[in-house]
Amino acid sequence: MSVSVLFGIASTLIATVQCGNNNYSFPPDFLFGAATASYQIEGGWNEDGKGENIWDRLVHQHPEWILDRQNGDVAADSYHLYKEDVKALKEIGMNVYRFSIAWSRILPTGDVDKVSKKGISYYNNLIDELLVNDIQPMVTMYHWDLPQPLQDIGGWPNPVIADYFEEYTRILFTHFGDRVKWWITFNEPLEVCTAYGTNRNYAPSIDAHGIGEYLAAHTILHSHARAYRLYDRIFRKKQKGRVGITLDSDWFEPKDNTTESRDAAERIMQFELGWFAHPIFSSQGDYPAVMKERVANNSFKEGRTRSRLPNFSRKDVEYIQGTFDFLGLNHYTTYLVSQGEAGEDPSLLRDSGVFLSRDPAWPGSASAWLKVVPWGFRKLLVWIAKEFNNIPVFVTENGYSDHGELQDTNRINYLTSYLSELLKALHEDDCNVIGHVTWSIIDNFEWMSGYTEKFGLYFVNFTNPAKQRIAKDSSRVMADIIRTRHLPLQSSESINSVPTF
Repeated sequence: MSVSVLFGIASTLIATVQCGNNNYSFPPDFLFGAATASYQIEGGWNEDGKGENIWDRLVHQHPEWILDRQNGDVAADSYHLYKEDVKALKEIGMNVYRFSIAWSRILPTGDVDKVSKKGISYYNNLIDELLVNDIQPMVTMYHWDLPQPLQDIGGWPNPVIADYFEEYTRILFTHFGDRVKWWITFNEPLEVCTAYGTNRNYAPSIDAHGIGEYLAAHTILHSHARAYRLYDRIFRKKQKGRVGITLDSDWFEPKDNTTESRDAAERIMQFELGWFAHPIFSSQGDYPAVMKERVANNSFKEGRTRSRLPNFSRKDVEYIQGTFDFLGLNHYTTYLVSQGEAGEDPSLLRDSGVFLSRDPAWPGSASAWLKVVPWGFRKLLVWIAKEFNNIPVFVTENGYSDHGELQDTNRINYLTSYLSELLKALHEDDCNVIGHVTWSIIDNFEWMSGYTEKFGLYFVNFTNPAKQRIAKDSSRVMADIIRTRHLPLQSSESINSVPTF
């Protein structure tokens, strides 16, 4: 099907006005890309000396925890088929490919005592293939797959893991930094940390709620800063790249116009996004004041003599503050917020003192958590711009799940409506957004949902050993958006409207 015919179909299905009657365009230097993560696509889980990571351990010991009892042992087989992934990116015209490096493929024990030449060769080949096709590599250093030997000594709650992480990043900068100019230290540390607390479905599945997640975050923030400072000190002058961190955030909308709900919405923004963003991006540094106060008060009420949230020294605050060249932002959906108590006692959610809900009128997806609320995207971008002095934001994930349809009209609706709100944030709110990355270029292993939910712009036939990549309609729409720098005829208001109180 041609792009022009596809747009004729899409425009009648979606709506008839462009960006709210504004013919906004994406700036010439605005970057488009697509993303993946090593465990979700590579397979080859124990090939060529790769070590075991925490997701290997979880899915092998507890296959019943995965909805379809599948795993990432083979996945989309990108370890062997990476050229097919690059071909898909090239067909769309993507400027950037965001992928992650599997720590245990480079360092099988997690430490520098064993460096895998074959692991380094794999990523060298991928990077070179991207560059030959005029696609910039954007490397995520850590996307949830800690080497199991490092988990065996405590994982992220153990501050010594920062030493291992810095040594690992030195290997990456040394071997790939001559060609990689976009670096992301961590993907979604919020999700990494809650796996040591309330989100025990995720590896490493540690039940230390209210304590483990705060300890893990403390180590991760130190680790990020050490990687950034290392790059500054040794590699930046010659390699001239950029280093950031990717944080995930929903938008949190007050459920009503009461002071309590407005305060609760702001509070959960600080507890989730601010938890990691405030120490790095704010002019004050350190954890958000409301977070420090509430966790300390709750800790004392529990009979503790100190806060469950660790303290940063003044030296730590100064070391972590300002360690960014950009903020990577993952955003998918929105919640309604009111004041209340929810979650385990103690826990991050209970400390925040909020109750989260959804509007039943919001359209859904194949993922129970993903409701389609485009206006929340713009509100989040505006909040970040105001909170952190309009820092450069690279949207490093944004996407929609279905069940693998090739005629994926719902994904087209989602992407065009969210991109419409991004354009409004650019042109009407002067937000400093420099790029957009779709999750994902191909269908992949979606963690606890296995292969039951599909986010790809390309379909992957997982039952066929060839693992063919087949273009969906959304890939052609994205190709035309990138080519024209405009959206097709559509309206985000056709999906749902901004609430008014």
